[in-house]
Amino acid sequence: MAPKEKTVKKTKSSKPVSTAKATKATKAKADALKAKKAVLKGVHTKLRTKVRTTVHFHRPKTLKRMRRPKYPRKSIPSRPKLDQYSIIKHPLTTESAMKKIEDNNTLVFIVDLRANKPQIKQAVKKLYNIDVAKVNTLVRPDCKKKAYVRLAPDFDALDVANKIGII
Repeated sequence: MAPKEKTVKKTKSSKPVSTAKATKATKAKADALKAKKAVLKGVHTKLRTKVRTTVHFHRPKTLKRMRRPKYPRKSIPSRPKLDQYSIIKHPLTTESAMKKIEDNNTLVFIVDLRANKPQIKQAVKKLYNIDVAKVNTLVRPDCKKKAYVRLAPDFDALDVANKIGII
């Protein structure tokens, strides 16, 4: 008969603990060497060439600083050409204008040809201290602009016309 072989029981904690420490140490060493190599090499990334899709070359946008002039180029700033006195020339006192005052709570003015509706509204507000609901304009055949200024419901066009001196 063959002699019996002795069986040796392996414990869980005998060998794997020492190999785990060894692998951790070698991994840390490998990482350190890798980092050293990367530092020595430096960062030299490979630049990809950009695909150009147009034939036109546009210069890159650079920093544009604010201008700080040593002296002003104009001695005085220009005065606005259309102020409230030049926008409204005079009120219209025709029969149809009077009918508008009585029926529609609307004042009729001849205004500057270059004035627009918001400018007319602002000028009437400043000159006569009244609120304006809306402004309609038309250019007459004699090249003068007529403005129909409708007043807010809390203002009476007849009273305002008396105050201005139309009636």
